[in-house]
Amino acid sequence: MSKRKILLLEPNYKNKYPPMGLMKIASYYRCRGDNVRFYKGDLKLFAAQLLFEDYFGSIDIGNSPIDKVIYNYIVKRGSSELVSYIKTGNKSFLKPIADFSEISADVEECTINDLLDVLSVYNKRNKTEDFPKFDRVCVTTLFTFYWKQNIATIEFAKKVCKKVKGVSVGGIAASLVPDYIEKETGIKPYVGLLDVPFAYDNDKKGDVIIDELPLDYSILDEIDYRYPTENAYFGYMTRGCTNRCSFCAVPKLEPDYCNFIGIKEKIEKIDECFGAKRDLLLMDNNVFASDCFDKIIDEIKDCGFEKGATYIPANEYDIAYRNLINGFNLGVWARKRVFNDRAYYRKLIQIYDEISERLDGKEKGDFYSKREELGLLYFETATKEAVETIHQFAKLLYDKHFKQNSRVRFIDFNQGLDGRLVTDKKMKKISETAIRPLRIAFDHWSMKKSYEKAVKTAIKYKINNLSNYLLYNFNDHPDELYERMRMNIELCDLGVTIYSFPMKYHPIDDPDYFRNRDYIGKPHWNRKFIRAIQAVLNSTHGKIGRGKTFFEAAFGKDIDEFHKILWMPEALIIQRYKYDIVKRREYYGDKPTPYDDVDERTSNITIEWWKKFNALTEKQRKKAEQIIIEHRFTDDDIDVSDKKVKEVLQFYQIKRDDTKKTEEKSE
Repeated sequence: MSKRKILLLEPNYKNKYPPMGLMKIASYYRCRGDNVRFYKGDLKLFAAQLLFEDYFGSIDIGNSPIDKVIYNYIVKRGSSELVSYIKTGNKSFLKPIADFSEISADVEECTINDLLDVLSVYNKRNKTEDFPKFDRVCVTTLFTFYWKQNIATIEFAKKVCKKVKGVSVGGIAASLVPDYIEKETGIKPYVGLLDVPFAYDNDKKGDVIIDELPLDYSILDEIDYRYPTENAYFGYMTRGCTNRCSFCAVPKLEPDYCNFIGIKEKIEKIDECFGAKRDLLLMDNNVFASDCFDKIIDEIKDCGFEKGATYIPANEYDIAYRNLINGFNLGVWARKRVFNDRAYYRKLIQIYDEISERLDGKEKGDFYSKREELGLLYFETATKEAVETIHQFAKLLYDKHFKQNSRVRFIDFNQGLDGRLVTDKKMKKISETAIRPLRIAFDHWSMKKSYEKAVKTAIKYKINNLSNYLLYNFNDHPDELYERMRMNIELCDLGVTIYSFPMKYHPIDDPDYFRNRDYIGKPHWNRKFIRAIQAVLNSTHGKIGRGKTFFEAAFGKDIDEFHKILWMPEALIIQRYKYDIVKRREYYGDKPTPYDDVDERTSNITIEWWKKFNALTEKQRKKAEQIIIEHRFTDDDIDVSDKKVKEVLQFYQIKRDDTKKTEEKSE
């Protein structure tokens, strides 16, 4: 059977973790001998890149002078102008190539019209969406509120797949709302885990369960997007959860609880193929519920994540060179070496660039000249022969300028642990690992006692770096969120650091809300309160640390001040943090700072708003609040007959950068 062309797509949303499902699917297809490709980014740009590659693969520098000019240009300048022309049809992108021909001895003259004769067909193909085709296209989906990105990616997949039935869609959103995805795209998604043989391919080969395969990390080097956590092992040691919380998607995604999944062999295979990773991120939803908890912890320690664990980072150059020239063995049923030339050409060019940044003088010039001569300035013109030719020279430079020192590593049960299941025995056991942070769920105020006990038990066993997720906008009251945040600040007085991450509840399958983030929890939340919380969290990058001074400045010293912030105009909330009050207070403490005039200016406007807000009668305030909670403040929205109410509402029209102008007017 000839190699199939397989495309793996992740929608162009921002996310922290690499797509584990696609990394396993990549292992599956690559070990079948298929040609696997991964993309995440601008789909219009990707379409143009595919068309450029179609042209580049047909280039004839021996018989076509124009092809030779273009090829030489790509060697020295890269392909970005050609891709941009194919994408936009703007002739100005061809001018640098035409100008470049003037210093070429191969042609007397190359005009833009000459280039159009060769390249315009690819721009026309782009306009008509006549793209190169793949045999299979697999699309992952994350959260349902990325609906537009998910649907757009699926529709694109249909355009680049030979047959629509060759498009496969899976992932979280696909498993939660498959009927809606099928209705909008015509593609019936795969629901659930890839935990049965042949789940993703009718062409059966061996007894393969994709969910049990090692991750193919090579696909991450095919794209420009960088995942913040990609220097880690990812996995599960349990699946599912014994709880059935009404706000949680886990019962639908992983309905059956699995007590133990071994990871040691997978980690060893990743080390062999891609080099050691720094951290271990386990995505278990409730590991404390496992009857095999001690066994899990012992395996984690055996994998090199005992308390105080360190590691020496892999030599990236050696791995990239080896995997390009000799391939890598993922160790699944095929038992043969596989290749991802695209990834490792890109990786080596990146490494060459990083080496160049550390060189100067003659050494830098010599390295550049060698790369230019061998076509190794850009990955499009790289060849294995060229890489082998420069290998010894590049390796000497890399080893000279990049030293691999021992580094601390950590383990993170990233989805959080159930504090209600904490015991001394379990906490003592987990303290034997390099856990950092220990995440304990604090989903609602009724968990106060069990949460506090869990934190104090962790401290007892010298686990001093904690974190938690604080669910809000569900059935809670805003005051309960404040109390949970303040409780964490107070617990820090016990000598522990706790970072809190308030997480806004979002329905997973409500047809009115799953496509966006507009859901408002009834009866206690409203649009204005949600925006107020998010305005404060934007300044803290979504987390709350141990600083009592900052917490009280951000959320208020007590419930009354918290209520004031909830009702405060958004611009006045945001302006307080324009100069990043978090970093400022960490540096200056309670001392005067160079930015206090900004705080004072905003404070004067805030005082004026608060004075007028409190001067309203009960009837006037009720009228104002009815408008404020909708968080819409156009002239029509605030067009009320009561002058005092309107004066208050006008504060809510202030833009983020208008506080200074407002202050100047009041003077």
